[in-house]
Amino acid sequence: MVEKMKMVHIVTTASAKEEMLKSLRDIGVLHLSEKQSADREVSDRFQTLSKTEMALKDYAEPKQAQASEILTDDEFYKMYDGVLEAMDRKATLGQEIGAANTEIDRIAAWGDFSPQELKDLKEEGYDFHFYRMGSKEFQALQAEEDVRYIRLAPVDKQDAVAVFGTLPPSIQATEFIPGDNSVSELKQKIEEANKGIEECNETLKAASVYDASFKNQLLKVQNEVNFSSASATAQGDGDFVWISGYVPEVELDKVRAMAAENKLAWAADDVAEDDDKIPTKLRFNKVSKLIEPVFDILGVLPGYREQDVSLWFFLFFTLFFAMIIGDGGYGVLILLGTIALRVKQKEGSTVTFLLFVLSIATIIWGAVTGTWFGMESAMKVPLLKSLVIPSLATYPDYFGLTSTVTQNAIMKFSFSIGAIQMVLGSILSIKEKLPKKDLSWVASLGWAIAVVAMYLLALNLVIHENISLVPVFALIGVAFVLVLLFGGMSPDLTFGQGLKAGLANAFTDFLDTISCFGNVMSYIRLFAVGMAGVAISQSFNGIAAGMHGPLIILGVLVVLIGHALNIIMCFLSVVVHGVRLNVLEFSGQVGLEWTGLPYEPFKKVNK
Repeated sequence: MVEKMKMVHIVTTASAKEEMLKSLRDIGVLHLSEKQSADREVSDRFQTLSKTEMALKDYAEPKQAQASEILTDDEFYKMYDGVLEAMDRKATLGQEIGAANTEIDRIAAWGDFSPQELKDLKEEGYDFHFYRMGSKEFQALQAEEDVRYIRLAPVDKQDAVAVFGTLPPSIQATEFIPGDNSVSELKQKIEEANKGIEECNETLKAASVYDASFKNQLLKVQNEVNFSSASATAQGDGDFVWISGYVPEVELDKVRAMAAENKLAWAADDVAEDDDKIPTKLRFNKVSKLIEPVFDILGVLPGYREQDVSLWFFLFFTLFFAMIIGDGGYGVLILLGTIALRVKQKEGSTVTFLLFVLSIATIIWGAVTGTWFGMESAMKVPLLKSLVIPSLATYPDYFGLTSTVTQNAIMKFSFSIGAIQMVLGSILSIKEKLPKKDLSWVASLGWAIAVVAMYLLALNLVIHENISLVPVFALIGVAFVLVLLFGGMSPDLTFGQGLKAGLANAFTDFLDTISCFGNVMSYIRLFAVGMAGVAISQSFNGIAAGMHGPLIILGVLVVLIGHALNIIMCFLSVVVHGVRLNVLEFSGQVGLEWTGLPYEPFKKVNK
């Protein structure tokens, strides 16, 4: 369920501001209502530390042992300063190497001359200028009696000259400006810079073993950032300081005890009806908590005033996962991987428990359909065959049925699951609206009727069940009328205003009624994606079966790689299809928009 929130205001004297913030951080229940940015210096320090920690991962040697001890603050920052210095020096040396290579490219064609000798000649009165030009321009230069020059070796297939003074404007040429270093000097600089970079790399490699110390310091600085942000959020008038935020109602005793201990003034109010910044904190039970990792991965959360459908989301997601993966053999592999993960962990996590449930559900679905790594030969094993529900069998020939019969049964099962889930969504919506005396619950009832009618229509059109369409269309008509008349109702509107609002949406309601059929039909993806996975595994098995003799090793590789790819695609299908049915079709019936803001109390973080 969604925890009820209270708006809490806490006041203290200006001199006790820091003590108040530390006490609030210690109890860790206040979600700041208007969180301000942390001090720039602290934020920059965290960013630099984080980037440095990530950059050092590139210098860690494979299978390099990490330092187990955590450095003290003095030891760490001594090492850290050396790392920053090495990184800055390495960046500078890299720029010097780039500049030297660019200069070599520019001057190499003129030979390995000494710029210093040119400077010495200029000091003695010999002002040389260097040019390269085309053959016509060189012929024109030869005709100039007043120009003194020395012809040099060609540069880039052009004539090159050294001129005493400058060329007359009538001769078009490209002047070459010598640099400060010769080619050999630049190469020497590059060699020295590379040695310096190697020294920097050694320093960075030595520091890369202190990953645990970096994480420890990141936690400290992260807490400084959070404290700085809270300090900036607190308001004051010179004499008093106050801060406001949201606290779960069940946690108010912590605030009361903290305020009494620190002699702080405080007050708690109900959150405002028009407040759209109230965070959502979900209270899970032992079963629904298993879906929490999926919510975290997807980044979805119901709004504060929306319903918590965690339990239903988990139950249907488990079924969808099993049907989409669809293979008991894959379920066994997932189960074995989960067991290995659990053994590796010091203590169980929600993720491992979720994987246990999902893998077992997949094994059960694979057992009742007779799907084990896509192998038809599995049906020759009496135990595996005895577990199969014939009407759902992947290999119906072993049960005296045709593939059409079993495929229609699975499609009907998929449609039935969809209809049940969507009707349940409408019932949850009605349950939410009735206590509020919101007459739009009648429209939700209309949507439930529409779902049932569309379900019957899908059975008639897709699997050709003998269903009379007259009552079906009558139900659709009744549903449309209920949605049209009551869809605009609201507790803050009169009946007439609600009726007017509903009629104004007539065309939209008509399109939504049609789309309801598409929503029911979309559950056929559970059948289609599951069958596609079986077909892919059968294809790889067939390819491998045709390889004999020396090719049998290649056949084994085909099977292993093929099934690995199929498992990956099945997991992607779960995200694309299994999650979609919960987040869109089901949530749409509930009226859930997943607009929640996560509850993030001001507290000291430890990971």
